[in-house]
Amino acid sequence: MTQDELKQAVAREAIRYVVEDSIVGVGTGSTANCFIDELAKIKNRIDGAVASSQATADRLKSHGIRVVDLNSVNELPVYIDGADEITEHLAMIKGGGGALTREKIVAAVAQKFVCIADESKLVGVLGKFPLPVEVIPMARSHVGRALLGLGGQPELRQNFTTDNGNLILDVYGLSILKPLELEAELNNITGVVTNGLFARRGADILLLGTAAGVKTMKRK
Repeated sequence: MTQDELKQAVAREAIRYVVEDSIVGVGTGSTANCFIDELAKIKNRIDGAVASSQATADRLKSHGIRVVDLNSVNELPVYIDGADEITEHLAMIKGGGGALTREKIVAAVAQKFVCIADESKLVGVLGKFPLPVEVIPMARSHVGRALLGLGGQPELRQNFTTDNGNLILDVYGLSILKPLELEAELNNITGVVTNGLFARRGADILLLGTAAGVKTMKRK
């Protein structure tokens, strides 16, 4: 199976986790886009969706799915999103698309976080994929120096601004053995909005697309 076929397979499987007549949290990226396309097939069975980015909101609307502001939602049964890297403990690096802050907010509200990914995203140790850090623009240099001090190699994501009007520093060269601790340490740097480590709020369930079919993994 091609990578696209694996993404489509996990997207179809994720529909099983959608709660009827409820609001669904929807992530950002190519795998999340596959899920949106599947969600469109059952749009009459849901109340609407919360989008983690403007791009996701636009795609949902193009399918005729009602987009709801998170502030107006009392409960969110499930959030479904992809990952750039994920471990067997279901800690992730996310934010390759630059939507990490809003993704992290929606994930925090959701009762259940279902990650959908193809098998290339499953890793033993996080960090080969550069870790995105969203930064207030005036703090870019200060945060960059702090990241260098932690052993990372930060690079400004060129010609990119987040939906929140901020910058992204992509941090290369990290081998993240303790994602929970690093997530907290990075977020304590003044000027950091948040970082792309999803360890404190990792996935509850991983639907992993493999050549042998979709494998379901649960948080340990």
